[in-house]
Amino acid sequence: MKLRFLLFTALIMFGTMAQAASPSSILANVVPPNPAPFEDVNIILNSYADNLDNVSITWFLNGKNVSSGIGKKSFSLKAPAAGSETMVVAVISLPDGDIETKVTIRPSLMVLLWQANDSYVPPFYRGKAMPSPDSKVKVVAIPEIKNSGGGLVDPKNMTYYWKKDYTNMSGDSGYGKNFFFYTNDYLETSNNISVTASTVDQRYGNQANINIGITEPKILFYKNDKNMGTIWDRALASPYRINGDETVVATPYFISPKELLNPRLVWNWFINDNIVSVLGFKKNFMPLKTQEGISGTSKLRLEIENRDKIFQKASTEINIEF
Repeated sequence: MKLRFLLFTALIMFGTMAQAASPSSILANVVPPNPAPFEDVNIILNSYADNLDNVSITWFLNGKNVSSGIGKKSFSLKAPAAGSETMVVAVISLPDGDIETKVTIRPSLMVLLWQANDSYVPPFYRGKAMPSPDSKVKVVAIPEIKNSGGGLVDPKNMTYYWKKDYTNMSGDSGYGKNFFFYTNDYLETSNNISVTASTVDQRYGNQANINIGITEPKILFYKNDKNMGTIWDRALASPYRINGDETVVATPYFISPKELLNPRLVWNWFINDNIVSVLGFKKNFMPLKTQEGISGTSKLRLEIENRDKIFQKASTEINIEF
């Protein structure tokens, strides 16, 4: 009987020790996890072993007592300037003793730039070439992270973890890989690209994400002047009246490949729904001729498609008055 009593007492003591809290049982959730300079930050404490609603919690900011109270599980602050750091310590007064949880805030910046590598836009176009279905897109991460000495960390000396539509792209991640290539999905209207960059020692880091939309290709018509060349200032509106012989230039926006003479691009011209063959190597030029004494209206239509990308096509039409 005495042996059983000792064994039962030992089990009770072991169970009590197993329930004792440890620093690892307190989880600190930082939102956002990688704040920018002077951004609002919220720290929230959670525990899987203890009820934090009934205990006193004291918050220290850089060693100074700034807040305390029963069940005060959250604390808000403003991140410091780039290159600086702020130490936040939460002291949780549990029945078995005090536990400290430390959080270091090191703000930084990161910019994501992207470009559609194979999207066509005409000369002097002031906008950006947009990706169309099945386009190739390049994203470049430019972190601006200052170390404790105030100097910028070289982006080439950092490790990058890329995600596309919230899926880890392990093959495109790694040391020095501050760029990411992908081909967008024709079934989606946009793609979410995110990256987390960190120094090798994990001391500094940041993350960023961007939504890159998909734009359907479009065609605009312009007038080609014999002396001035293509008049890019204004696209032709329907109906368009011609005087004598003129040449209409078709410009497809956001279609790939960039080289309009590439044989992968198929150009089909129609006049009044009848296909017309274009002589010469400039498939985007359509010469129009009028006959003296004849007037009326004809419908000019163009269809362009990529032989290799069935979902990348464009068409437009315009009424020509003569």
